Amino acid sequence: MQVPPLAELRERYASGTWRPGDCIAFVLDRIARVDRPEVWITLADPAALRERAARLDALLHAEGPAVLDRLPLFGVPFAVKDNIDVAGMPTTAACPAFAYVPERSATVVERLEAAGAILVGKTNLDQFATGLNGTRSPYGAVRNAIDPAYVSGGSSSGSAVAVALGLVAFSLGTDTAGSGRVPAGLNGIVGLKPTRGLFSNRGLVPACRTLDCISVFARSVADAWTVTVAASGFDADDAFSRAVPMLGVKRRGFRIAIPRQREFFGDAAAQQAFATTVDALRAAPGCTVDEIDFTPFAEAADLLYKGPWVAERLAAVEAFRAEHPAALHPVVDEIIGGGARYSAVDAFNGQYRLAALRREAETLLAGHDFLLVPTTPTMPTIEAMLREPVKRNSQLGHYTNFVNFFDMAALAVPAAPRHDGLPAGVTLIGRAGADHLLAAAAEALQPAFRQEAQATDRVASEPLPFQEPTVLLAVVGAHLEGQPLNWQLLERGARKRLATTTAPRYRLYALAGTVPPKPGLVRGADGVAIDIEVWELPVRRFGEFVAEVPAPLAIGSVELADGSWTKGFVCEPQAIDGARDISAFGGWRAFLARGISPEGA
Repeated sequence: MQVPPLAELRERYASGTWRPGDCIAFVLDRIARVDRPEVWITLADPAALRERAARLDALLHAEGPAVLDRLPLFGVPFAVKDNIDVAGMPTTAACPAFAYVPERSATVVERLEAAGAILVGKTNLDQFATGLNGTRSPYGAVRNAIDPAYVSGGSSSGSAVAVALGLVAFSLGTDTAGSGRVPAGLNGIVGLKPTRGLFSNRGLVPACRTLDCISVFARSVADAWTVTVAASGFDADDAFSRAVPMLGVKRRGFRIAIPRQREFFGDAAAQQAFATTVDALRAAPGCTVDEIDFTPFAEAADLLYKGPWVAERLAAVEAFRAEHPAALHPVVDEIIGGGARYSAVDAFNGQYRLAALRREAETLLAGHDFLLVPTTPTMPTIEAMLREPVKRNSQLGHYTNFVNFFDMAALAVPAAPRHDGLPAGVTLIGRAGADHLLAAAAEALQPAFRQEAQATDRVASEPLPFQEPTVLLAVVGAHLEGQPLNWQLLERGARKRLATTTAPRYRLYALAGTVPPKPGLVRGADGVAIDIEVWELPVRRFGEFVAEVPAPLAIGSVELADGSWTKGFVCEPQAIDGARDISAFGGWRAFLARGISPEGA
């Protein structure tokens, strides 16, 4: 038995069948029974864990199940990669000589704990987050959760395996070149790499400061997204944090790009697994799959370790390396030391080439919702990795290294398995701000990915908090939730704020000849209260939405039940001539529920 997923944990706490103390006792017992010491660098003190659980127990006793709404991660055990600060626990970056004990936790850890999560420990990694394989650590090579003979992937190796083995419900990793996705693919779990700057990096030991992202591992997309909602947000204390405008989710099928040139380095099982998933997507209702030239993506991927960005890794640890020349793992030292070869001229020329490649990639992806790639092209054994550490590691990054270069979001999910029984995954990659779109798409496409549907609609219903100017809009008919034109709001990043009524001063009419059928809302002296929904959408998308509103409808101002006013759908008065007055129904849904056509007989 593993640590339950978030929805099940919530149900147990709400029903009283489990309390946080029970969960922590289970976690400590499972860690001992599984006996994978290489997963961890530092475990939290059991007494401190029990004390934290006891405080949450007291909250649950005092507030009842309502506390679960106030604290969305109430009593959820998690782990963090040991290049992320936790107050009072050593940060080693898998280098004992580098270790220090911070007084303050990283911003993301603070936010997760404020949401009720319980930190269990800090996990192993490829030293200084330099590697995609999980073998470059003095604390031991982290073995794969499915078959210990194989690599776990890295650099977030311990974080991924802790989730895959069910030792925690979720974990934090980091991702510069693929470290938050490769271990997910190799261990059969979900890896969410956010848009750069969506998560604060304050309290993170940098690898490449301009590219680094903190990432999330979980066993489902729904769980990963719940963590993202809790952990994300602008942080003025992080120079690379930003308020990321979110794209809307799709509700009308997907246009998917895949690489025309697909490389698996001779791994027929990996090739077969990806082909099976692509075939399933081609057959999925509403999906279109197009092959595009992968050349600019692959060339950008090569720049990360064969270009001047290696010098950024050197910048992160140059002083420590000079003072402790024998402290680094030999392969890590060789890679980082190579950064000294590059000049400022090389760095500028690299930026120019990268800009050109990014523009090519944008052109190739125009009109597509996302790019789909194998998360990894192959799955080497630990023995093979140690025999050819640089070559094999480079292969693992073939489909990942370009993503942060191109300022893209990515979501790695399990997919059709290999015919040898080992896991295989695919990654959905979209432009900056596509985080919610990718999560919702992955949920919608679970059948094609051979995954069981999750018993939750949290991904679809809980977008990230707005970090930009918004406008409220009252809708009354075809744009209501679940109605035929609601997608026009969702695809512009809108979310429902409340269901209410107008002030009792309106009449509602079923307009004749509109497709889909629509009502018209008109203010009048003999009006009644009409059911409406108030939606919030970004100001930057409001103009294009208004431009699509057809006559005789218009966007005006609507008075709500509480006396406030907001923008909303209204109707030109002349359009109600010959239209049926349906005000007595109290709203459009109630009218449709009677099974009467808008023309109404």
